[in-house]
Amino acid sequence: MLTEERQRYIKSALAQQAVLKAKDLMQALGASESTIRRDLAELEAAGQLRRIHGGAERLADNVVEASVQEKATQALLEKQQIAKAAAAMIRPHSTIFLDAGTTTAQMIPLLPALDVTVVTTGVDNASQLADFGVEALMPGGRIKAATKATVGANTVAALQAMHFDLAFIGTNGVHLKYGQTTPDAEEAQVKQAAIAQARDAVILADPSKFGQVSFAQFAKLSVGTILTTRLSDLAPYYADTQNIQEVQH
Repeated sequence: MLTEERQRYIKSALAQQAVLKAKDLMQALGASESTIRRDLAELEAAGQLRRIHGGAERLADNVVEASVQEKATQALLEKQQIAKAAAAMIRPHSTIFLDAGTTTAQMIPLLPALDVTVVTTGVDNASQLADFGVEALMPGGRIKAATKATVGANTVAALQAMHFDLAFIGTNGVHLKYGQTTPDAEEAQVKQAAIAQARDAVILADPSKFGQVSFAQFAKLSVGTILTTRLSDLAPYYADTQNIQEVQH
C-alpha cells in the first residue's frame, strides 16, 4: 500500500474515533511498526494529529458551544438512554443537583416517582421540573443566554452552602489529556462547585463528546462516573478508564 493511501486511512480513522493504537493500524494496513511510526510522524509534522504513547490522537478542537435549541435534537436517543441510567442511580427522597443542559433534561420525566428535591441552574430545566411537580430550587445569578443557565459568583456561593447526594453534570468535552471541559469559564466554576458539594458526581456524555475539548476544564478525566453509550466503539484507551461506564440499552 502506498504511503498516501495509508495516511489517508489514518486520517479517516481519526475522524471516526479520537485515539488510534499503532498495533491496530499495523493490523488494518498490513504494515510494520516502523512504517506506521513513520506515517504518524509525517502526519504530526503536517499538523494532522498528535502522537501519543502507542499510537496517535485526534488534534483537540476548541469546541464552539451550540445553543440549547441546537443541542436539543442532537443524539436524542443516546441522551435518553444515558438519562435513564442516570436516574436509576437515584435513591428515593434524595437531594440532587441537575446541571443545565439537554441531556440532564431527559432525566426530568423520570424523577416524580422518586420524590426527590432538585437544585438546578438551568432555566428550562427548572420550568420543566415545575411542570412535572418535582420540588425544585434554583440558585440566583446571571443567566447565560446560550445555555439558559445561571452563572457567576452568586450562583457559586449559593451552591457552596448546599449539599447533594448526587450531582448530575453535563459536559461538552471528554478528553484523555484535557479532561472534562465546557466552553464557558463561569459555567466551569458552577460545575466544580456542584461536584465539590456532592457525595458523588455523575457525568452525562454521549459519544460525540469524546475527544472534544472546550475552553475551560471543570474536572479531570478521573472525576465522577462518566455515563455514555457505545463505549466499545470509542477508542480502546477510553474503555480502559475505570470510571467510564457504558449504559445498557
